[in-house]
Amino acid sequence: MSENAQNRTQAERADQTRTRILDAATTEFSMYGLAGARTERIAETAGVNKALLYYYFESKEKLYEVVLDRAAAGIRDRSMATLLRPASAGERVLRMALDHFDRILGQQEFQSLMQQEMMRVHKGESGALPILVKRVFAPLQAMFESMVREGVKSGELIQSGWLQIPLAAFGANVFYFLSAPVWRLVLDFDPFAPEVLAERRKSLVEFWGQALFIDRAHGAELAAKIVADTPMPEFRTDLFMLRGTNERAK
Repeated sequence: MSENAQNRTQAERADQTRTRILDAATTEFSMYGLAGARTERIAETAGVNKALLYYYFESKEKLYEVVLDRAAAGIRDRSMATLLRPASAGERVLRMALDHFDRILGQQEFQSLMQQEMMRVHKGESGALPILVKRVFAPLQAMFESMVREGVKSGELIQSGWLQIPLAAFGANVFYFLSAPVWRLVLDFDPFAPEVLAERRKSLVEFWGQALFIDRAHGAELAAKIVADTPMPEFRTDLFMLRGTNERAK
């Protein structure tokens, strides 16, 4: 094997090891937070020793920063793809609402990391949230605002303050998942059953197709199109319950 080929193989192995560590750390931090996470568990899950973990990331805090940055970058890229989609502003608004629902459902680790960062801010602790907002969420917010204003100006969307739309759409998504323990007690069905979640995400898009569009027939048509061409993400409902158990155990 040539020296270049050997170097390439070593680099590929290093990348694979680094990815395994990040994957293990993402799960660990999302379940236990920065303070409760244990590097021993991360190393064991990744199949490496602690020395190698510190070789790649220097400290638990540095590893946490990289985990957050990687997760946020994935959300940024996914949202950008929706915001820049060649479609009307109204269609993109509906797709953003559905993508947010699916992100909570299918990317629970990221949601947990963000909730923990927001709690750190509420407690007055220094954290990574201001950096993430500057790098990721502020640019996305500016693009979302521009998209809503475009839809209102074109006559596709109703006259409304732009901020009301993400607050209402995203807020409804968050409330559904945060209130799951209550839903379980007051409803005669499991709010996390696959068929219930499928109906919930469908109802979400259909509702906003009626509520936001001046031409409701147009909104209904877009809603049906979006539900049909956006498959439901893979998800694990047990993670919601398990995460709550871990939070109580801290």
